[in-house]
Amino acid sequence: MHRGKTPLLVSVPHAGTAVPPDIAERLSDAAKPVPDTDWHVHTLYDFAAGLGASVLIAHYSRYVVDLNRPPDDESLYPGQTTTGLVPVDTFDGDPIYRDDIDPDVSEVMARVSGYWRPYHTALRNELDRLHKLHGHAVLWDAHSIASQVPRLFDGRLPDFNLGTNGGKSCAEDLAQAVLAKAEAAAPDYSCVLNGRFKGGFITRNYGAPKSGYHAIQLELSQATYMSEGPPWPYRIDLAKKVRPHLQGFLQTCIDWHPA
Repeated sequence: MHRGKTPLLVSVPHAGTAVPPDIAERLSDAAKPVPDTDWHVHTLYDFAAGLGASVLIAHYSRYVVDLNRPPDDESLYPGQTTTGLVPVDTFDGDPIYRDDIDPDVSEVMARVSGYWRPYHTALRNELDRLHKLHGHAVLWDAHSIASQVPRLFDGRLPDFNLGTNGGKSCAEDLAQAVLAKAEAAAPDYSCVLNGRFKGGFITRNYGAPKSGYHAIQLELSQATYMSEGPPWPYRIDLAKKVRPHLQGFLQTCIDWHPA
């Protein structure tokens, strides 16, 4: 955790690749490379601390426990295909565990206690600290995903997928200010607000605009900054073009003040 001086906290819950040995030895061949990682997102946002933002980055893979799912594993997108609190299938639908021997309830609860809860405790504490200092806090939940995942959505994803839980997780003028920044990136990049990805548990749980907590998720298309096939390399030539836009989004969040 890096503690900043502005009202902004950048959360990066899915860039972790670590898997404890006792879990790693049970993973299927398809899951061992942890293909559903939000690759390099921590690198993309390595300027955030320099802007004065607080930064919280996960260490463990989402295959250990998904930090952006509720602890009771309630579906965030009822009726749509998604992955759970402790995923048992990859985004492509391959089993994560050898011989389809999935973690039982007691193991899931242990992972929530050992990995999920510490991240959320740190997140909550830092948001409260920022809120106390500034009178409000803004949470930017930073994600990325392959531009095409047929099992999860049709067609090709827009480049910038902003989510505010349908307008419930942050002030409308803040959402519109960030959206305007995203729209200004056209024609090089496409964008949408509250499209397929409206924000996961983190956005929905911590965004409480009436109490001065504002949360926005960005699901960034991985085609904007990396090669999408294994071994998923970072593309400096692409990243240097998209990073100024990400910096603009964060600066907008830092400069914004409640009406």
